[in-house]
Amino acid sequence: MIQITPHQRLFLSTEPVDFRKGIDTLAAVCRQKLQADPMNGGFFVFRNRRRTAVKILAYDGQGFWLFLKRFSQGGLAWWPQSATPTYAISAAHLQILLSQGNPSQVFIPEDWRSIQAADCPDSYSEEEASIREDS
Repeated sequence: MIQITPHQRLFLSTEPVDFRKGIDTLAAVCRQKLQADPMNGGFFVFRNRRRTAVKILAYDGQGFWLFLKRFSQGGLAWWPQSATPTYAISAAHLQILLSQGNPSQVFIPEDWRSIQAADCPDSYSEEEASIREDS
């Protein structure tokens, strides 16, 4: 199992690819068809025509990783239909997809939420902080 964190950029290729392709050819697909740099730190997710396998291409700064998951039973329940060549997806939704689920039917809250200073009971203005330090 690979660890996919919420801050990683994940892109699904909306068109299936020939799974005889390796790292170099999939990197070329990223550049030519997806109009994306495969060395930008993103994960590029591809599927085969029959929806029975998924490949993920990733670059870690030193080299490429190529992950393959072939389902022992069944296939992908969902894959995006889009006019664009790529579809951005969250890490949580990708985990659902890799478990043969349908991420479009699941509500998952945003991974990161900003916290306003006024909402935090432990946050003080600079004036309040200096008063507390002097006490």
